[in-house]
Amino acid sequence: MTNFTIVEGFFIQHEPDAIPTEIGALPPRLGLKNDTADRWKALENCLAELNASDEAAYKLIYLCRHGQGYQYVKQTTLPKQTFAPRQAYWSTLNGDDELTWGPDPLLTPLGESQALDARKAFQAENSAGILLPQKCFASPLRRALDTWKITFNGGDEEAVLEGEKRTVLILENCREEYGIHTCDLRSPLSSLRALYPPPTYTFEPSFTEEDPVWRKDERETKAHVAERARSVLEVVFAGPETVVAITAHGGFINGVLEAVGRRHYALPTGGILPVVVKYTK
Repeated sequence: MTNFTIVEGFFIQHEPDAIPTEIGALPPRLGLKNDTADRWKALENCLAELNASDEAAYKLIYLCRHGQGYQYVKQTTLPKQTFAPRQAYWSTLNGDDELTWGPDPLLTPLGESQALDARKAFQAENSAGILLPQKCFASPLRRALDTWKITFNGGDEEAVLEGEKRTVLILENCREEYGIHTCDLRSPLSSLRALYPPPTYTFEPSFTEEDPVWRKDERETKAHVAERARSVLEVVFAGPETVVAITAHGGFINGVLEAVGRRHYALPTGGILPVVVKYTK
């Protein structure tokens, strides 16, 4: 039996009175409470001490929510008093006369801008020695993969963070809560491989051609999302890296928080939620 717990005290997002709407998607220093010049080195040293002195393992995980996708645009046009029933109806369709949001919708221009803002948030801390991810994981949905590309790989023209090309491991279990909503039906593997080729993008060996779990008449439960999140954490902690990033979705991120014993956190689209996680067996 494995156990994951959050280690609090490092980031403002994990304070008992933290309000996501006030903190925002990308607070200064990504929310790191220490504002000294050597703040990230201090965190690195603390993680090293914890990993050296305890039988458990500790990692810094950046939980990155994708930027705005087209599935959210329709929601902004719905009257508040009828939002729930209308959203439930529109989410089962692939689009309307103006927009397409399913299956597997893309980032909007705003979503692309939000992913670039996330990249800039890391770059803003370069001079302070920010701990950049040594390994990246991502959801197989395109809005997450495109967010990862903009944030951590910089595209074809822009210089990447720290001057090195990053790669990403794509895990089925990193996907959003699935079922009923067409935006959560993923693309076939052959299409994804054409869009996200090796060696930058690697699909886990068990990844199937067609979506194996999405059902048009059944929505995944929150409890099952947390189970999936726990399985992803087991993959993360199987590696030697101390700093990792997971680019995924609001529902999945809250599944991770459930798995580590933390309350729900409404991270805005394009936001980053750093967590220090302790792993014991």
